[in-house]
Amino acid sequence: MTTRFKITMAQLDFLVGDIDGNTDKIIRVARRASEELGADMVVFPELAITGYPPEDLLLRPSLKPRITKALDRICVADIDAYLVVGYPETTAEGVYNALAVLRGSKVIAGYRKQCLPNYQVFDERRYFRAGSQPCVIDIAGARMAFTVCEDLWEPEPARQAKEAGAHLLVNINASPFHMRKLQERQELLQQRSREGGFPVVYVNLVGGQDELVFDGGSMAASQGELNCLIPQFQEGLFPLDIEIAEHGSCEIPRQAMAETLDLEAQVYEALVMGVRDYVEKNRFKGVVLGLSGGIDSALSLAIAADALGSAKVQAVMMPFAYTSQLSLDCAQQQAQSLGVNYQVIAINEIYDSFTAALKDEFAGLESDVTEQNIQARARGVLLMAISNKKGLLVLTTGNKSEIAVGYSTLYGDMAGGFDVLKDVSKTLVYRLARFRNSIGAGKTVIPAEVIDRAPSAELAPGQVDQDSLPDYDTLDEILELYVEQDQSAKAIMNKGYTEADVKRVLRLVDLNEYKRRQSPVGVRLTQRGFGRDRRYPITNGWPLGE
Repeated sequence: MTTRFKITMAQLDFLVGDIDGNTDKIIRVARRASEELGADMVVFPELAITGYPPEDLLLRPSLKPRITKALDRICVADIDAYLVVGYPETTAEGVYNALAVLRGSKVIAGYRKQCLPNYQVFDERRYFRAGSQPCVIDIAGARMAFTVCEDLWEPEPARQAKEAGAHLLVNINASPFHMRKLQERQELLQQRSREGGFPVVYVNLVGGQDELVFDGGSMAASQGELNCLIPQFQEGLFPLDIEIAEHGSCEIPRQAMAETLDLEAQVYEALVMGVRDYVEKNRFKGVVLGLSGGIDSALSLAIAADALGSAKVQAVMMPFAYTSQLSLDCAQQQAQSLGVNYQVIAINEIYDSFTAALKDEFAGLESDVTEQNIQARARGVLLMAISNKKGLLVLTTGNKSEIAVGYSTLYGDMAGGFDVLKDVSKTLVYRLARFRNSIGAGKTVIPAEVIDRAPSAELAPGQVDQDSLPDYDTLDEILELYVEQDQSAKAIMNKGYTEADVKRVLRLVDLNEYKRRQSPVGVRLTQRGFGRDRRYPITNGWPLGE
């Protein structure tokens, strides 16, 4: 005889540090899952009580009493279901990234994460000690094992569970998004299910936290096959049926299988979620950005409107003598199409005031990029003033290609609180713009002229980006090899790129580390974004070469 065991996968968005609020949410969700959805077990993501990653909040002396209070509150709630809850466990030896299995008013088992990631955006060894023991307990006639996130990426914890006689493995996660990460997880889950000879349930966090976006995509595999997939970028409670045989073996029949989004859709959803959560969790009233008539600001505006709603978005066109009529027309057309708050504030007089004040300092010196930067900085001052007065977050609009080579102005177009496209290459910007227009229900959101025109900062007469940079296809390919893959100049040249282009681009990347250190955070999309991922010294004598 086979019995059915109902798990609710609580794919939820938590606020880092809000232990009371997160605990309220856990109790509320657990009660609903038990009473309304008939859940026998409710599984929450990694470190659900604190949110992830809590970083140096884990060093606060009040962490332990706050966590103890939170666990006590969950026990007092006396939910009629097994609850699997992630939290930081403070002991005399140190802090563990742990989970508790609760039933009713008691904690019946616990597990400490064994594999602590310390690469890319992760630095868990700074905070946590590693556990060493499996957690396998009898529930509903089956032996169920529990692990945390990275434990699934290494073979040892699953092997321990198998040796302890596990019939089912439940793994809780806070696995951030990057492009093609969902496929990696699916393949891993199937592999562990085959190796262990048991089904694997994978519950992931969803939501934005500073530059990280957690995409959800919770899933389950049985007999090496993926039999359940929950939609990415959606918060909610998702049921999962487990079939338990008389001798305890478990199967997960094929059930809800969400459609896998294509790459552009995944990236766009990640950007929308990252903007929404950053703005809302930091309690900004909305956002303001400079709308130039170019493709980067156009895409940023579309993402902001989709994330927050048009009423919370303000766009400002700040023309100067070199701003084309095409830019003015395109900016107005897009603002009207999206229904955002739109103003035009010319900077001619502001620029003249700056240059007049600097007249004696500039006497006898030729006009150069300095005057171009004054234009960008005048715009930055206006946007920051609007931000201060109205409580709006300034969105900057620089893309990864420009940021990499320093094609941006410190305290000018880099002035702001969040860079939507920080990890989006210029070539991907074009793909995302076309994607956004394709889902516009017949309504073109980004004018075709914006996509088709040659990119330009319009800081000088007739200026286009390719005057000072290689074409973007070449630039982005070189940047991917150098920034994301850490290949040397010689290795990149061996792939067919000219010595002049390679040395020029790599030197620009190295020279502009000081700018990137002062740039706003932005959504991470690749395995090597600027910020937490890539840490190079500003002052260094490393020569280009092998």
